[in-house]
This record gives sequence, C-alpha cells and structure tokens, in this order.
Amino acid sequence: MAQKALVLYDFAAEPGNNELSVREGETVTILDQTIGGGWIAAQNHNGQTGLVPEGYLQIGGGDSKPGGVASASNSQGWDSRAHPELYQAAAEDDDGEWDDDWDDQSVSSYHGNGHVEEEVGASGRVTHGPSVKISLNKFPFSKAPNPEVFLLSKPPANSRDRLPVYMGEVGPVWLYSTSPLDCIIADPKKESKLYGLKSFIEYQVIPNTTNRPVNHRYKHFDWLYERLLEKFGSLLPIPSLPDKQVTGRFEEDFIRTRMERLQAWMTRMCRHPVVSQSDVFQLFLTYKDEKEWKAGKRRAEKDETVGPMMFSLIEPEAAELDVTQVEQKCEQYSRFTKSMDDGVRELLNVGNTHWKRCTGPLPKEYERIGQALQNLSTVFSSSMYPGEETLTNAMTAAGKTYEEIAQIVAQQPQKDLHFLLETNSEYKGLLGCFPEIITVHKAAVDKVKEGDRLVSTGKISSSDRKCINQRISCMSYSLQAEMNHFHSNRIYDYNRVMQFYLEQQVAFYQQIADKLREALSHFSTL
Repeated sequence: MAQKALVLYDFAAEPGNNELSVREGETVTILDQTIGGGWIAAQNHNGQTGLVPEGYLQIGGGDSKPGGVASASNSQGWDSRAHPELYQAAAEDDDGEWDDDWDDQSVSSYHGNGHVEEEVGASGRVTHGPSVKISLNKFPFSKAPNPEVFLLSKPPANSRDRLPVYMGEVGPVWLYSTSPLDCIIADPKKESKLYGLKSFIEYQVIPNTTNRPVNHRYKHFDWLYERLLEKFGSLLPIPSLPDKQVTGRFEEDFIRTRMERLQAWMTRMCRHPVVSQSDVFQLFLTYKDEKEWKAGKRRAEKDETVGPMMFSLIEPEAAELDVTQVEQKCEQYSRFTKSMDDGVRELLNVGNTHWKRCTGPLPKEYERIGQALQNLSTVFSSSMYPGEETLTNAMTAAGKTYEEIAQIVAQQPQKDLHFLLETNSEYKGLLGCFPEIITVHKAAVDKVKEGDRLVSTGKISSSDRKCINQRISCMSYSLQAEMNHFHSNRIYDYNRVMQFYLEQQVAFYQQIADKLREALSHFSTL
C-alpha cells in the first residue's frame, strides 16, 4: 500500500519545474522518496503528480518530521535548530557526515530548489536563476518571520556578539575590519566513500587569515548556507549557492564552473562585515580537525540567537528614530530593490538572447558569407581568363576570413558576456532576499503603530511601548547599514564588470577589424 503524507505548509509550484502545489492539511500519496536534494515525488487527490519539499510533508502521521527529526518548535512556530528537509539533524550526524550524499543526488541542473533555469544559451551555458525559493528555504518553519520575537523579548545577557552601527559619510554603516577577510577555493579532487560506492568532489578552502587549507564538500557549503540563512535571514540578504547536478558532475567544465560560482559566493560572504566575523563562518574557514568541526557544527545548530532575535544585538550610535522615518526608509528600499530586480532580470534576458544569437545564428551567417565568397571565387577561376588570379585569391582569402570571424564571434560571449551575466545572476539572488527582509521591517512598523491600542487594552505596558520604539529604531539602523553596504558593493561590482566587458568588446571588434584589414590588403587598387 502506498504511503500517505500530511501536508504541513502551503507550497506553490513554479510552472515548468515538475513541482506539485499543495495546501496545508491536504493528504498526498508518496511516489518516490529517493529523489534527493530535499524533494519527494507525490500525487494529490486529483491524480496530479510532481515534486514537493520533503520538509513540507509529515509521512505516515507520526509526530516527527521527515528524516526522523522531531520538530523543536518554539513559541514563534519555527525551528531554530534543525532543517529536516535539507539535512539530517545533529543527533543523526555524530560522524560529521550525512547519510544522503548530496553530491550524488539531485533533480535539477543548476539550482538547489530543483528548478531548471530556462535562461540557457545555445552553447549549453546555464545562467543563475532566482536564488532558492524564499518560501522553501527562507523561513521553513514559519509562514512569516515574526518581529515580535525581538520587539517584545528580553535582550540576551551575552553582549560578546554585539553588532555596532556607526554613522559614516553615507549614513549608518557596519563596523568593517581593518584586515578584510578573503579566501581561495582551489584544488578540486574526486573522492569516494563506502568503498567507492559514493563519489564526490572535495575542495580546498584557504582563508587569508591562516593560509591553511581546510577541505569541504558541496554539502558542507550547503550546511553553511543554511546556518547563515537561519541566523541572518531577517537581517541580511544571504544569496543561495550554485546548485549541483546529476549528469556531468565530474566533468572538467562543470567542476570549473561550480568552483567559480562557489568562489564568488564565498568572496561575497567574506566581504560582509557581519557574516565574515560570525562564529559559524569562521568555523567553516579555520577548523583544525574533525573534533573541532563536529563540536562547532553542533553549537551552530543549537544557536538560539537567530532570525529576528539578531536585531537584539544591534547597537546604533545614533539617536532614536521616529516610526515615520523608519517607514519611509522601508518604502524607499523596497522601491529600489524591486526596480533593480526588474532591471537585472531584463539584462539577464537580453544577455542570454544575445548569447544564443552569438553562438548560433550569427556565426552561421558569417560562415555562409565566407562560403559564398569562396564559391564565387571558384566560379571566377573556371573562366580561365588571364590576370584574374589576384582577384580570385583575394576573394578566397576574404571568404576564409569570414569563417574565422564566425569562430571569433561564437567564442566571444564566454570571454566577456559570461562575467556580466554572472554578476547579474549574483545580484538577482541578493535582490530576491530583500522582500522577506523588508516584510519583517514593515511588520514591525505595523506593530509599533498598534502601540497605543495595545497599551489601552493592557496587552503591553507603557515601558514596553517605549522599548518597542527603541527596538524598531535599532532595526531601521541595521537595514540602513545593510543597504549602504549593498550600494557600496553594487557600485564596485558593476563598475568593475562593465569596465572588463567593454575592454573585451573593444578587443573583440579590434580583432575583427584587423582580420578585415588583412583581407582588404589582398585586393589590388584599380
């Protein structure tokens, strides 16, 4: 008899991704639990089939979540310690490894959410799509992040991890280290376990602080991503990782591309003054042995200062803000991030269309021109008319030049457009995080606006009301500091990538011009 599962949360499928929309409280039939990557194939009562996130289902009807992990929910309704749909919990992880080999199992060609991005160039290049769907990975144990967790809670006693916000030339800014963190991902090697039954790629990660390499598999990067998302997801944009794939995962091009994207992700995390100094990130970069790694993992998975509670660590050096100012900043950032997201998507669409054209129709047109010139030269040669050898040779050379240009055109996107699209894909992932972040702040603004009513009904005291005003001010300063960090990085990244792109374009057209000048020189002046 087929297994049944209870749907714990609503899930909206994305068209074209072989997913199945389900509603909370619905019962579905399990078709396949071996898909991997945090997905299960299921069928609803209408006979429709598709993929559903494993963590959204309770199989059988027991009290535990999938993977045998009991949900350790707090009063806010979301788990601060374990993501059972994504990895097995620490209790089942005593050896520091997962039973599922994430490097071997996947249902997607690029993204960890099982989505196959449609923006594929004719060369087979797959671009970054949206990050991981926020509804799946952003706050998996909560329908929405609840700012009341912070607004009405007692501040933590430990002040060691305070996050100061200073007033700089551009406004509130994070505290930046005088010795910026960086790391290099290198030396990918194919390793195996279980006597060769399972294979995976292991990378060396070398931080500039120790210059000592540590070894990590893709699933370790995924674990880090989940920890950062759980801890900082209400405070900062944590873009998703480049995904794994089943076919070709040990091929040189795939390994190179994945390493390039992991490097970009780690570089961005290293550049963030809050993320880079966090215990979990430092553990990932600098652990000394397996014992320290396992102990650090357990500490990170049990961390209770996560989500909205991170705002309790903010220490602004500026005056308290009025709720109207807070709301105006929220709206300003919401409009900008939405507009930039639209612009980034437009450039990605145009860029991918251009990539397809440069690697498909355009080279073929140049090849046809070249072949036609050579065919006409052959016809001219057949006339046996004396003195036209110079012309026929020149036409043949011109035809071959156009064939060479066809090859140059086909290879060019990988030399320049690739980097422009990769940068845009990174920012598409970052921008996809902001709606959730801004939602937290808007919910806090609404709660502050309710302050008088809550006091009059006795739900909170006057001192609580004053505390709420102070805390939403802290939240706003953190958002402003983060947006100033975002803008600073945006200006640097786009200035750099556009300079590189245009330099390569100049060299590209110069190379074509040189080829054409050489072809022109073969023709005699009449």
